[in-house]
Amino acid sequence: MFDIGVTKLAIVGGIALIVIGPEKLPGLARTFGTLLGRARRYVADVKEEVNRSMDLEELRKAQASLYDAAQAVQSSIDHSAAAIENSIAEANAQDTHSEPAPYYSFHRPVKKRWRAKIGATPKWYKARNGLRTRALSGAARVARFRPPKAP
Repeated sequence: MFDIGVTKLAIVGGIALIVIGPEKLPGLARTFGTLLGRARRYVADVKEEVNRSMDLEELRKAQASLYDAAQAVQSSIDHSAAAIENSIAEANAQDTHSEPAPYYSFHRPVKKRWRAKIGATPKWYKARNGLRTRALSGAARVARFRPPKAP
């Protein structure tokens, strides 16, 4: 863009030293560097915003294409379901005199409390002799055996 070499920078620096003076030149250079840094950050932010908006536009295009594909799949599923329902309705219309097949369940009943370990000692025996019938959490055990508060 700009063709600035070392010799041109030296000439500009010498002229600035003569015009501004050696006392104010460091402060001016510091201010110029700060402004240059701000300008670079601003340009970087603008570039990032442009890239983000381009990515957002690409995502919107991808979303639109995915939405169209989902609509196509949904319509094909609806079409297939309608065809199946029509074929079932036709089969039922042809076979009106037969009874529906009986329903038999091969499901086994679930054994209840299969995780619970059942001990050999009956609960009434434990309750009569003061044995534990239920497990206590640590906090409940501390609360149970905490000495009473003085009034």
